Amino acid sequence: MREKQVSAAHGAIQMKFNIVNEIKLSYSRKGNCERSISSSMDAVEVFRAHFDAEEMDYRESFFALYLNQANKVLGIKKISECGISSTLVDVRIVMQAALLCNASAIIVAHNHPSGNLKPSSSDIKMTSQIKEAAKILSLTLLDHVILTSDAHFSFADEGMM
Repeated sequence: MREKQVSAAHGAIQMKFNIVNEIKLSYSRKGNCERSISSSMDAVEVFRAHFDAEEMDYRESFFALYLNQANKVLGIKKISECGISSTLVDVRIVMQAALLCNASAIIVAHNHPSGNLKPSSSDIKMTSQIKEAAKILSLTLLDHVILTSDAHFSFADEGMM
């Protein structure tokens, strides 16, 4: 009798270890966006509409814009929002959203509360990391835009892509 109890208890334990969490991913696009991006200025317009204008000079935020093969906007996602002089960007989160919405291209942007448009060494390194990750997934990083409250800097326009 004792062996059966141990065996039954052992079976119950085994079943618990066989349970695997189900992962549910979803992407929702409310309405159809017919917006095409053909220049850094087009991208800046879209980004400015999503950045909090009151916080542009206060804290850094990082967004990713996802495009289809015709450079039509699929969606935009805030990747991070952090401190005054930096923001942490997890490249995996940028790529996860790209895969989820079947993007072909990505444009990223963040703001510099300091008002300085010059890319930092961290900005350049982050751009390189995103570009390499995109390449592995057969995606294209088209641009990285740095915004201030009244101007912008485009890596693509400056030949840095």
